[in-house]
Amino acid sequence: MMKQKLYEGWTLEMPGGRPWARGQNITYARRFTPDEGMLDCGELILQFGSTGGIAGITLNGTPLTDPNVPAPHELTVTCLVHKGINTLLISLHPGRIPEPRPDISLPVTLLGQEGARINDVSITQTHLDGSIQLRLGVSAVSSGNLELAASLTDPRGTVTKFPSLPMLLTIEDPQLWWPRGYGGQPLYTVRVEAKIEDRVVDSWERRIGLRTASVSIDKDEYGESFAHEINGVKIFAMGAVYIPKENILSRPTPQSTRRLLEDAALANFNCIRVRGSGCYPDDSFYDACDELGLMVWQDFIFSGSGYELTPGLAADVRREVRDNVTRLKHHPSIVLWCGNNRLELSAAAGGTTPRQRADYIRLFEYIIPTELRELDHDAFYWPSSPSSGGGFDEPDSLNSGDAHPKCSDRSGPGRYVSAFGTPSCPCLPTVESFTKPSERNLFSRAMEEHSETPGHTAHIMANIQRHYLCPTSFDILIYASQLAQAEILRSAAQHYRQHRGRCMGALFRQLNDSRPEISCSSMDCFGRWKALHYFARRFFEPLLLSCEEPGMPAQSPDTGAGPSDTEKGVRLCVTNDTLSPRTVLIKWALRNSHSRVIREETISLTVPPLQSARLDRVPLPEADIFRDFVSYALYEKGVPVSFGTALFVPPKYYSFRDPQLQCRLEGGEIIVSSKSFARGVEIRNAAEDLILSDNYFDMLPGERRIKILRGSLQSLRLRSVYDIK
Repeated sequence: MMKQKLYEGWTLEMPGGRPWARGQNITYARRFTPDEGMLDCGELILQFGSTGGIAGITLNGTPLTDPNVPAPHELTVTCLVHKGINTLLISLHPGRIPEPRPDISLPVTLLGQEGARINDVSITQTHLDGSIQLRLGVSAVSSGNLELAASLTDPRGTVTKFPSLPMLLTIEDPQLWWPRGYGGQPLYTVRVEAKIEDRVVDSWERRIGLRTASVSIDKDEYGESFAHEINGVKIFAMGAVYIPKENILSRPTPQSTRRLLEDAALANFNCIRVRGSGCYPDDSFYDACDELGLMVWQDFIFSGSGYELTPGLAADVRREVRDNVTRLKHHPSIVLWCGNNRLELSAAAGGTTPRQRADYIRLFEYIIPTELRELDHDAFYWPSSPSSGGGFDEPDSLNSGDAHPKCSDRSGPGRYVSAFGTPSCPCLPTVESFTKPSERNLFSRAMEEHSETPGHTAHIMANIQRHYLCPTSFDILIYASQLAQAEILRSAAQHYRQHRGRCMGALFRQLNDSRPEISCSSMDCFGRWKALHYFARRFFEPLLLSCEEPGMPAQSPDTGAGPSDTEKGVRLCVTNDTLSPRTVLIKWALRNSHSRVIREETISLTVPPLQSARLDRVPLPEADIFRDFVSYALYEKGVPVSFGTALFVPPKYYSFRDPQLQCRLEGGEIIVSSKSFARGVEIRNAAEDLILSDNYFDMLPGERRIKILRGSLQSLRLRSVYDIK
């Protein structure tokens, strides 16, 4: 198989020389001359690494796709490619970009088939006691006498050949692939070669992970469980929804995709949900997830409104499923395929016609799962998100399946929360990238046009009102919006983790943005971390000490509830999401505004693996709700593991003292000092692209050492909740 990469050299094409107008599709051209010998191949194929956002493809003036149908990953072009210069045009949907880039990179390859081609390889794993059997099934076409040979390379580089027939190999003492935090991510390489007369004419090579993956669904006292089960261990999913960038022209490179997912891993993620809007990411996304131990909940790309199923649409859906499952099924990170995003919920709420409801069942509960099982019979399929299993049976129930509850919902933790979130503003330099100085007001036209959904700006103000005093500058408003978002999601995520066993997943909406905008993300489109990403790094710690805070507004959505309604007391919980029992020391104290201890307690506790231990509630009738607070810390073998503080009232009512924050540099660390209790301490540089081991943290009087991960140290500035006024 000859391969000619056409990734680079794509330039903006202006049909008729007319300038581009916003909303129009954007066309890029790639002119190429076939490599020597390419035209001698029996069949020529254009292969696309990702088809997200493609509106049309034309080669040498001949249209290859229907603009109303998703583009396939491969197109046969044998009769269209000629000697000399060929012109390939790809039109892309513009999304919401302000203007097109003059040149881009696109993952397109011209393939030349030389007598045989391997279409697909299926790999079946049979896990036995101390060994695993791998069985290969090869689908290939050939114009001659075809010979197949296969080999397996283990993580140490040892190569073992498969027998010719049947292609069955037993691996002794296998190295299992685990989600991040539960073990390593060793990868084996399977290679299959197709030979004609001892000459290799095509090859197929993929990395795989040895693991079992399913979802545990069992009746219990709360309803019906829903938990990822990897290698027999029930995993609590911690992570966020991913927004594929390929659906607009800010197309990522493998390096930028890797950086994004590494930042997710830094925040203690073990799961990413690819939402059913936009497109399927390219291979570099899944390669990185395999290597980093990030489980992938993969939606098929269906969302929005109902579908009326015609024979043509059914055929297109089957092709789309085959294309993407064939391409992705060998990735060990993919642990769940989901039919769509929110369509069952919309249909159950009366948002579709009777025909669309009937077609929904045909499409998502018959056609798609049937195609998936034919291609990968070990894959787990879930019809929709949220769902209780299909058939419009309470799709957003908190007692079964997955749910998308409001962050303030405390009627139950849910069995698996696959989307929860609230919006915030991006960092100030990101806002400056799309606004003029006169437009830097939350309710300006530019800000509202750069909002993920209508109403986000009002939602942000409501969140700030629940927590903080009214900001007196735009810069402080951005800071307050991010802190409010982070506090609300921290309270929700800790609530879900406190009920580990009943609830087994917390995926917030969302990890990233595809453009600079107001959204629910924890990182903006330039990779800047918002406060939420640092909070997630703490509330997704495998060993976590958390506190129920009855005085905080995130626990009570009634914004009219005053401090007199607050119940004075705290309840601590230790969550152990590791495979070993952990013996820890808990130290908590009731302190006044000078941080002097009024009352304290030390508790020794051993928490079993994969469990939460909720301590008894401690009444604190002596607390002054406006001037006192609770600090709590978790130690293991004398080393601090987790720290936090709790207020009895919203921060806007608390009498903070000026912490007089200062910092200095020592080697690769920033030393932060405070004269008094400080909440939400932010360290930032001029570009606000500084990435630290911790940020937006609470601290007692004294010093904290913060490691510098990346970013410039010029013009360091500090602030805290005391400055929101």
